[in-house]
Amino acid sequence: MVKSSGDKPAEPGQITTKRLGDEAESAAQAYLAKAGLKLVERNYRTPGRGGGEIDLIMHDADGTLVFVEVRRRAGPSHGGAAASIGSVKQQRIIFAARSYLTRFASPPPCRFDVVLVEGAAIEWLRAAFDAS
Repeated sequence: MVKSSGDKPAEPGQITTKRLGDEAESAAQAYLAKAGLKLVERNYRTPGRGGGEIDLIMHDADGTLVFVEVRRRAGPSHGGAAASIGSVKQQRIIFAARSYLTRFASPPPCRFDVVLVEGAAIEWLRAAFDAS
């Protein structure tokens, strides 16, 4: 049973926020794959409570490990998708990336990208922020 954001269960086929987010991630993944990036992992979550999540982890052709945040907004109200990635969200993504990188003896070069999905438009922001 699919749950909606309220207490009532979602009706079969009902569009939920989760479903819209999943569709945006799939669109972003396909867009980046066409640009030559290869999927490593999707929806990586840090172990335990209070951690972070990374929507997509991909390898760029130059060997860079790319941590991708996907943001979906129906339109530009409230500043659009880009405005929804504040410093707190960035810190959670950085925390999750550091957790992910502990599996490497020698971590590869990394960057943090953002893919904005607004309606049918997709915008890829390379190196949108850094871990400093």
